[in-house]
This record gives sequence, structure tokens and C-alpha cells, in this order.
Amino acid sequence: MQFPTSARFDLVICDVDGCLSPESSAPWDLASIAEVARHNRRAIEQRDRPIVTLCTGRPEPFAEAMCRAIGNDVAPCVAENGAWLFFPDRNGFSLDPAITPEQREIVHLASRRMHELYGPQGVTQQPGKAAAVTLYHEDPQFLRSICDDVRAEFERNAWPFRISMTWLYINCDLQHISKASGIVRLLNELGVAKPRIAGIGDTTSDLPIREASAWFACPANAQPEMRDLADYVSPHEEAAGVVDILRQITGGN
Repeated sequence: MQFPTSARFDLVICDVDGCLSPESSAPWDLASIAEVARHNRRAIEQRDRPIVTLCTGRPEPFAEAMCRAIGNDVAPCVAENGAWLFFPDRNGFSLDPAITPEQREIVHLASRRMHELYGPQGVTQQPGKAAAVTLYHEDPQFLRSICDDVRAEFERNAWPFRISMTWLYINCDLQHISKASGIVRLLNELGVAKPRIAGIGDTTSDLPIREASAWFACPANAQPEMRDLADYVSPHEEAAGVVDILRQITGGN
């Protein structure tokens, strides 16, 4: 896809969990996702609106599947909190070259240590991640109760990670890799600048999307901190909210 478009924005960078998809294992809102796909088809064919791409903490295969679901087969997306770019136009993917083999080995060590400490208490790790460790427990309150201990364990081992809590997970990411670094790579690939970007997010992990965007919106389920930073807050939640936000961008067309 060639930029620019004839629209106010060329690109919408959208989070996945809490926006296009529930963070839980609840079913996708397929009707709303189909509306996003229709938006993208028109964006690609007529270039009269911004194409929607993704910036997510989910592993690359999940981001790839979501790109297919929303009809984005042209614009790269950011996966695994910046570790990966997926290129749907050529079915390719690229790990951030700033991640060294030594750092990936530390990821393996950290994963093993988290399993030793918390596996017996029912904590599992999200599959498919190459440069991060994501902890899950069926009781989010239990995760919140151990989050400081997890952070302390990483500090004791001098592992260079950033520890953060989402709605349902503890994310352990390499300090120099983030949604922000992934967005920089994405925009360098596309040659699109901030004045031509809109963003959608729901939690503080989406602050890099806010910072990269000239205009930012949230679905109704967003954290209060993010709603305060938004130019528009939809009255609808998750994917239905994303559809409403896209209509705000396009003037309802």
C-alpha cells in the first residue's frame, strides 16, 4: 500500500487485547471484526481512509491471525510488545535486531526460574513468545499478589527486564524492547509521521500508541488513566468500540 491517503490519517495503530479482542478466552466479536475488515478493504482499494494495523503484546502468530481477521494484508504490525514485526504483504516476520542471542538465553533462564517458583502454584506461561515471559493464573488477584516478588527476583538476578501487570497477565519484557521501539520500526518501514497517525488503546501499556499518534481514542472499557489522555472515548466496549472509533475518524462513512 502506498502512502499517503486522501484522508486525515494514513494509519490507525490499534491494540488487540481489550480493543479488538477480549484479553480473556471469551469469543471474538466477529460482527465487529468483520466491520473492521470492511474498513480495511475500502482503505486498500480506495485509499480514502487509514488502514488499521496492530500493536500488541500477543505472540507473533496471534498478531498474524488477527491481521488476517481484520483484512490487513499490506501494513506491518507490532507483536510481542515490540519484539517482532509481521509483514503481511510478504508473509514475513522480523525479530528486533537489538535482541542478542545472549539476551534470548536470559529469557530462557527467566522462564525456567518462574516455572520453578510459581508453577507449583498454578502459574503458567503464555506460549509462543521468543523474547519475553508472560505469566498467567486463573485468579488475576493471585498474579497481582506476586507481581512485586517477580520483579524482585528479576532484580536479584540482574536480568534486564521490565515487569508490568495487565488485566490478566504479568508481562516480563526486555527493558530495551517495548511497544514504543516496535512502533519506531513500524513507522520507519512505512515512512509515516505522527501527524498522519491515529491510535487506539485501553491500558497504560498502550501509552506508546498514544505518544506516537496525533489523535488517540479508547473503547469504553479502557483504564481511567487512558480515558483521561484520549481525544475520544467510545461509549462501546472492545471491538464494537473500535468500530465506533473508526466511524469517528471517517465521519461515519
